[in-house]
Amino acid sequence: MALQIYNGLKKKKEIFEPIVPGKVGMYVCGPTVYDSSHVGHARSSIVFDVIVRYLRATGLDVTYVRNFTDIDDKIINRAQKDGVTSKKIAETYIAEFRSDMESLGVATPTVEPKATEHIGQIIKVIRTLEEKGIAYQVEGDVYFSVNLFEGYGKLSGRKLEDMEAGGRVEVDKRKKNPFDFVLWKTAKPGEPSWGSPWGKGRPGWHIECSAMSSEFLGETFDIHGGGVDLVFPHHENEIAQSEAAHGKAFANYWIHNGFVNIDSEKMSKSLGNHLLIKDIVKKYHPDAIRLFLLSSHYRSPVDFTDKALDEAAGSADKIYSLFERAEKEAGISTANLTAETDSASGEIWTRYAEAMDDDFNTARGIGVLFETVKNINRLLDDGVAGGLTDDDVSAITQGLSDIVRIAKTLGIMNTTHQEYFEKKKAKNLQEKSIDPEVIEGLINERTQARKDKDWALADEIRNRLLEMNVVLEDKPDGTTWSFA
Repeated sequence: MALQIYNGLKKKKEIFEPIVPGKVGMYVCGPTVYDSSHVGHARSSIVFDVIVRYLRATGLDVTYVRNFTDIDDKIINRAQKDGVTSKKIAETYIAEFRSDMESLGVATPTVEPKATEHIGQIIKVIRTLEEKGIAYQVEGDVYFSVNLFEGYGKLSGRKLEDMEAGGRVEVDKRKKNPFDFVLWKTAKPGEPSWGSPWGKGRPGWHIECSAMSSEFLGETFDIHGGGVDLVFPHHENEIAQSEAAHGKAFANYWIHNGFVNIDSEKMSKSLGNHLLIKDIVKKYHPDAIRLFLLSSHYRSPVDFTDKALDEAAGSADKIYSLFERAEKEAGISTANLTAETDSASGEIWTRYAEAMDDDFNTARGIGVLFETVKNINRLLDDGVAGGLTDDDVSAITQGLSDIVRIAKTLGIMNTTHQEYFEKKKAKNLQEKSIDPEVIEGLINERTQARKDKDWALADEIRNRLLEMNVVLEDKPDGTTWSFA
């Protein structure tokens, strides 16, 4: 099955055909760095991270560009509020964003350009628009004339004659049309500025992405992505200014991820439900966060709840528990499976690929993953009852290899099962304020009670530990424990 992508520009699924065979250029709008990143940023970043991972897994050479908007009204306002420079605010939150991405297991894009490092390219595009008569200057500000771009509204489906100014668009009587948008802003006292043909000033938001995408990917590239909230006006304006400047198609495929709601309500600072990434990762393992966000199709909205995250955490446990079990019961070295990921193949990977080729359907792909987990557990159950044959071990090894390959595209299982459970144990101890020495002491008491055949005391100690959510496993070489 050929890869099909839902193209937001055409409003339908289309077979993906890159401009250059074997290569893909993808641009995704990154954050405006004036504050800490929230779960909405996490969803967009994880969605496009997985898209890149999957495209590369199919053998495509992907150049992935995700920008930083490091000059903007919001950044300037935050700097004035905090009594620091705009550059300091931008640097602080770029560093925090990168730390957040690392904590979520999001791979670093090929290029991460900053708007302030591409002022020359931005000015060049604006001058081209001005020379073509599509941009005009008013008191040092430069605007794009939307009436002169015939295709305006083709991404969002909005028509200029049907839109009203005064809602989402600020009314400025200096504009020829209320929906004309700013390309260059004249400098205000105390604000960062750069020299230009129109005097000192700074770029508008939309023009930054047009300049940076063409700089790294060319005037026409394969995929442009971002959150659905960017369709209008940001992406609509990018198309208008880019195609007006260059006289050719801007991006061939447009991909937009859906919103994140919090307990069925739209995420909003005013509602007090603005969940930050740095807070979420303290509570949940990154694999749980990724599994939750990827268990719905990327175009659908998702409802972020503690219950949903707890279920996703349980799903992550199942994967790691399977690898631990396979190592103990079938003698399979799971470390070697990780090294051999790319050689994995067969019916499981084929079914997963079919799901992903259907517009990156991670929800269906994750279903294939957990069906495989279930089937391997059944094989191991049969092995406990009657012993594992060589064919059983071979089937388990193949299935685990496919799981590892799938996990690689989903960006999960970046640690061993030993490290995963040790980290989980340490986290539980911290949350429950339990001293591990207390648990070990009770286990030693129980071990002595069993030696003394004091079964009542041994059962009493086991029950005390169960009340602490501590589960024991008795083995020939001793007793181990974990949290329920």
